[in-house]
Amino acid sequence: QLQLVESGGGLVQPGGSLRLSCAASGFTLDNYIIGWFRQAPGKEREGVSCISRSGGSKGYADSVKGRFTSSRDNAKNTVYLQMNNLKPEDTAVYYCAARTSPLCINFWSGSYDYWGQGTQVTVSS
Repeated sequence: QLQLVESGGGLVQPGGSLRLSCAASGFTLDNYIIGWFRQAPGKEREGVSCISRSGGSKGYADSVKGRFTSSRDNAKNTVYLQMNNLKPEDTAVYYCAARTSPLCINFWSGSYDYWGQGTQVTVSS
């Protein structure tokens, strides 16, 4: 079936780094932008970043700008989120989502066609 699968989460100390992966099965990711979202306990889900179909356009929430970087390898049907200088407030379940929009404009709003199941990121000493 059509599916997105996140991986790469884990426990990291403040200031550390993680790289999340979002791999597609059953469809070709190059037709989709990929949005990254996160949800912390007791908080609403928020948009984190987005990468366009070609990788040439990206968007980031102010809270992660300068620390997180989205990239994609369409040949591998995979999108990545490199997270550097992690902070405790980054602790959340991270999700990737796909939709056919060509651009990462207002990526935090609107509907997405596919969602992954999420991967836990915990930033703690």
